[in-house]
This record gives sequence, C-alpha cells and structure tokens, in this order.
Amino acid sequence: MNHAVMTEIDLEKENKAIAQEYKELLRISYQTLTPEDKKLIRKAFDVSVEAHKEQRRKSGEAYIFHPIAVAKIVASEIGLGATSIAAALLHDVVEDTPTTVQDIERLFNPKVAQIVEGLTKISLVQRDLNVSMQAENFRKMILTLNDDVRVILIKLADRLHNMQTMDSMQEDKQTKIASETLYIYAPLAHRLGLYNIKTKLEDLGLKYTEPAIYKEIVSKIKETKEEQDAYIDDISNVLKASLDAEGVEYIIKGRPKSIYSIRRKMLAQNVSFDEVYDKFALRIVYKSNPHDEKFVAWKIYSIVTDHYRPSPSRLRDWISSPKSTGYEALHITVMGPKGRWVEVQVRSERMDEIAEKGYAAHYKYKNGATEESGLDVWLNLLKEALENSETNAVDFVEDFKMNLYSKEIFVFTPKGEIKSLPKGATSLDFAFSIHSEIGIRTRGTRVNGKLVPLNFELKSGDQIEVITSQHQKPTINWLDYVTTSRAKTKIKNVLNENTKKIGEEGKELLTRKLKHLKITMSEQVINELVNFFKLKTSLDLFYRVGIGAIENQQLKDYAAQKSNTFINFFKNKMKRSSSTTADEDIHKPIVSSNYDMLVFGKEHDKLDYKLSPCCNPIPGDDVFGFVTINEGIKVHKKDCPNAIGMQSNYAYRIMSAKWIDSSQEEFKAIINITGMDVLGLTNQLTKVISNNMHVNIQSIALSTDAGIFHGQVAVIVQNNTILKKMINNIKKIDGIDKVTREYKT
Repeated sequence: MNHAVMTEIDLEKENKAIAQEYKELLRISYQTLTPEDKKLIRKAFDVSVEAHKEQRRKSGEAYIFHPIAVAKIVASEIGLGATSIAAALLHDVVEDTPTTVQDIERLFNPKVAQIVEGLTKISLVQRDLNVSMQAENFRKMILTLNDDVRVILIKLADRLHNMQTMDSMQEDKQTKIASETLYIYAPLAHRLGLYNIKTKLEDLGLKYTEPAIYKEIVSKIKETKEEQDAYIDDISNVLKASLDAEGVEYIIKGRPKSIYSIRRKMLAQNVSFDEVYDKFALRIVYKSNPHDEKFVAWKIYSIVTDHYRPSPSRLRDWISSPKSTGYEALHITVMGPKGRWVEVQVRSERMDEIAEKGYAAHYKYKNGATEESGLDVWLNLLKEALENSETNAVDFVEDFKMNLYSKEIFVFTPKGEIKSLPKGATSLDFAFSIHSEIGIRTRGTRVNGKLVPLNFELKSGDQIEVITSQHQKPTINWLDYVTTSRAKTKIKNVLNENTKKIGEEGKELLTRKLKHLKITMSEQVINELVNFFKLKTSLDLFYRVGIGAIENQQLKDYAAQKSNTFINFFKNKMKRSSSTTADEDIHKPIVSSNYDMLVFGKEHDKLDYKLSPCCNPIPGDDVFGFVTINEGIKVHKKDCPNAIGMQSNYAYRIMSAKWIDSSQEEFKAIINITGMDVLGLTNQLTKVISNNMHVNIQSIALSTDAGIFHGQVAVIVQNNTILKKMINNIKKIDGIDKVTREYKT
C-alpha cells in the first residue's frame, strides 16, 4: 500500500491538520461550552485518535478525520451540546476497535455510552439485503430512537459526511447508499426540522442516483446564476428603501432552490428546467424582541405587498400556527418584475435559527431549558410514527415515511382548539387523532356543520365534530377511509380482535359439525382440514366456518375422503412434510390474505382484465387498471416503470384496483318482506336482523297500508349461507307472510 510508507513530514502535516480540525470543532460549536464540556470533548477526541490510529479511509486519509467531521456537523449544523459531540467523536470506536461500551461508560458517563451503543447497533445491521430485510433493518434503527433521539441525530450527521465523501466508492455501492438516503434519512431530517441537512442529503442523493440529470441541473444553475442574482438584487433594492424608512433591522439574502426540489418540480409538472417558475426566492431575516416578532413580520408583509402583488392562494402563515416540526415563518409569493413569481420568506433571527437547527435552537432561546428537554420535543415528533411497531416491516417503513414527509393542514375541534393533521387526512383520521376510542366508535362526522362521509378529505380551517355510538364497530372498508398510520394501526387491531372472536365461535361450530360426521376434533384433523381447503392457518379455517363460508357439503366431502384409508396413508405421509402445527396457527394474529380476486373502482366492480407483461403483477401487489384503446383493461403495478408516465399523461384512463380475498368480500343484498301489521312486528324484525352475527344493515324502509306490512332491507353480507340463515329467521316471525330476495334485472 502506498500510504503505508508515509514520511515523517507527511505524518507531521497530518497531525497538525488533526489538531487544527479539533480547534475548529470547539470554535464552531453552536451551544456555549463550559470548561467541563471542553474537558469531556477533549477526552473523547484523545480516545478516538488513539483507537483509530492504525485506520485509513478508502481515499487514503487518516480515519480520525471522519469522526471529527461528524462531530462538527453535530456541533454546528444540528447544534447539539457536549454529550452529543463526544458521542459523535466516539461513534465508530466500539464497532471498529477492541474498545467496548463498558469501557466508554467507565471512561465517560452512562449517557455517552448509551448513545454510542445505539449507534453501534445500527451499524451492525447487515448490509446488501433484500427489500423486506432492508425494511426490517430500518425498523430496528428507527425503534432505537426510543432510547435516545441523539442516536438518530448523530446518525444523520454520519450519513451526511459519508454522502459527502463517497467519490472513491464503487458505483453500485454509491447508488445503494444514495437510494437509502433518499428513502429514509432525508425524510427523517425533514420531520426533525433539520432543513439544511435534508436539502444536502437530497441533493447528494440525486447526484449518485441520477448523475446525468444532477450535472445538467447544476450547470443550468451556474449558467443562470448571474441573471438570478441581478434579478434578486433588483427586488432587494426596491424593498430596502421602504424597510429602512420604516426602521426595520434586517438582512436580505437570495435563497437558492435546491437541485432536488427543482428536479421534483420538473417531474411533477412535466416541465423543463426553464419552465420551473419559482426558482427565485429571497429571505428577509429581521431583528426583533419576542414581544414584537409577529407585529414586525406583518409590517414587512405589508411593505412587500405595497410593491409587488401577492398571490392570495400562496400565502403561508406559519407564525400564527407553526408547523409541527417547529418551523415558523411567513411565506409570500409575489409577482416580481418581468412577470415572474418570487417567493419571499419573512422570519426573525430566532425563527431563522430554528429553521436551520430544529429544536436545538428552541432550548438555546428558552431560559433554563436543558438539552434533555429540547430532545424530548424532538422525540415526540416521531412518537406517532413509532406507535405502529406491530405491523410488518415494509408497511411500517412505508407508513413511517408517509408520516415523515406529509405536508400539514390545521383544523379545529368543536371547541375551537387547533389540531394539525397530515395533508390528505379524512374526517375519520381526525376522530382517531383525538383518541383511538373515539375513532373506533365513530358513527358519523360533521364538517363545518354539515354531515359528511367518513372519507371526506379535510382542508385547513375546517371545524370537525365527531358523532359516536357505543354500538359502532370498524369494518374492513375503514382502512380505505383513513390515511394516517395511527388510524390504520388501530383499525387493524380491532379487526384482528373481531376475526379472532369469529374464529373462536367457528371453532366451536366446527367441533359440533364434525361430531355429527363422527369425527373427533384433533390437531391432525385441523391440519388435514387446512390442507383440504387450501388455507394457510387454522385461524383461517375457524374464521371461514364462523362466517359460514365453509358449508356442510364441503365438510361431508372431507369426511368421505378421510374414510378412504388408502388415500389417507399417502395424505399422512405428505402431511409430515408440512411443518406448521395447529397450535402455533391458532395464535397467529390475522387471517392470511388469500388474494384471489381483483376488483376495480370505488364500488369494487368485477371486470375483465389482462395482467400487463411489463411489470407482471401478482395477487397482493399494489396495482391500478389502465383502460387501453383496443385491449380492454390492463393491470399494472403501482411502481411499474411506466406508471408515472401513464398517470401523468392519461390520468382519465386510470382505474383504481385492488386484490381482495373473496371469502372476506362483502356483498349487498336487498330483501323484500310482506306480512300482517301485528303489534311489535317492526321491533321483532330489527331484532332478528341485528342479532344475526356478521350482517350489517345498510338501509331499512318499513311502511304499513291498511293492515298490510311492507318492508325493504338492504344488508351487507359475506356470502349466501349467512343470508339464507337470516331469511329463515325472519320467516319464523309471527305475522310475516313472504320474504324474497330482490334481483336486479
């Protein structure tokens, strides 16, 4: 190795550079460091230098430059204190050298040791795995947040430095690390209010995932830089005169739009670089005491809009109601010279620091607040996203991401309290955001005094009232009505409990039915039945018996086949190779989804379709239907390479589609009832229908005419067996003459 034989001059130079970096680290620290803090950092620095002294990076430089660079990001860009700076210096020590977590606890303190341990856990997660393992690793990483949010903050700094120094890596590794960064780390930085870090991560992510496009945008920005600067100067000069006259203390700076956000706009609006219209942005940062902050912001607003006409639909007031990330500012989009839109951001120095440093700035400004209390607020931001750790890893990461990146809307409770929800949230999401018990019992919702469906999409400023009922229970359709992961998790939990309950009833019913067929229920019989009906778990079996999807004739077929001992002998041989035991299965949390039917549109229509060869969807994939000109409906996966093009160019030909388990599908049936108008008949009728397990009444219309009773009931059932059972029970009511099912002609 050429760097093994380093000359003494080189080593001396390197040692000087290391010492220089250390001084720089102390100088740029955002928090004020006490003498004790400096001692702690010095000790961490010495331990780290000693531990890594034999190591070099791929580029050939001494490894110690990496921990120092990470500590510098933690100190200046994230703005954390001494504990975090020390942990950042030590973050690779346990993983790469013989030093243990116990050594660090002995040398420093339990806090530093705990953070280093959290960081080591994340690094030990295996690399280069398939998608679900990758998601599982992200989940583990995200759940270490529960220990200390500083783990993730330092991890973000580590990731940023790695992204900045990735040039000497193999191309496939670069792409992998960059994709991972865009997938999880950038959204995480966004949610934690670290906008600078988010922007850098996104731009670097683009640099390695789409290098050609990245280079093209960078060169275009360079080409237009002079023109943009001159344009921003024109506006600044006009505003300066008025701001000075009003005695406002301020600085104006041009705000370059990030490369990644320009790329995102080009894609979303299908436009070229030159057509991205709000590349021009400037920021006015003013000095103010806390009392006058809001007043001065609106004063500046009035000065800006005296000169340039604002777009009323693009005013964002995050001073009156800050984003949940802590971000405060006033954004005004105005029509500037030459007919170009310009975004003007107005914020005080305090707000500017919060936008740059997230919550680290909060506790610097709050007298007596400690680093610990600032970190709690940071952790609370992620609490909701961490709640649903029970789901499978891929769903968890997807939901987590959705919660991280979502834009916000602000809505009001009936009492006028303000709540923030992700954009796209529905009135049912709102009910769950108040309390999960209220969500589960929601019968209806009123928005601005008007009754609306549960999947009504809320807008900022809406006032929502939730109507609850003790008898209300979530249905499987509710999962389509909500967008927040909190609501989805709660609904899934309740549905699972319900499934288990039906499963228990089904098990008792099955025991009785088998007794009639002279078969005793046993583990072996359950296994045979699961195989016979081509199911996956015993809970599947019990659930289907419970809802009446498995009929008596099918059980008789099983009994007949069982009595044939010759077949039975082979069946047993085959069974031995099947590994699942019934007892394990009984406790599985949910009925396995046998996705065997594809339905389209809101009404879940069954239509003819073809599976598209470009992405080969299989049952269970997220899919959509595309209406072709002469081949009918073609089904594509949502992440099909052609999907973005189709969805942007032919939105009117897209149909929503999803796979369902036909045994859990619900059907609507209309029942006509006639009879004599006997006292208490209506009461009897509704009692019989609602006592019928697994039947939901959609509508009911009853009338009497000269002693004759007419009724029409629309019910939602899972299959014909349940419906027949209900019709038979209605027929038994005294006074009922006829019960018929209506068929549409």
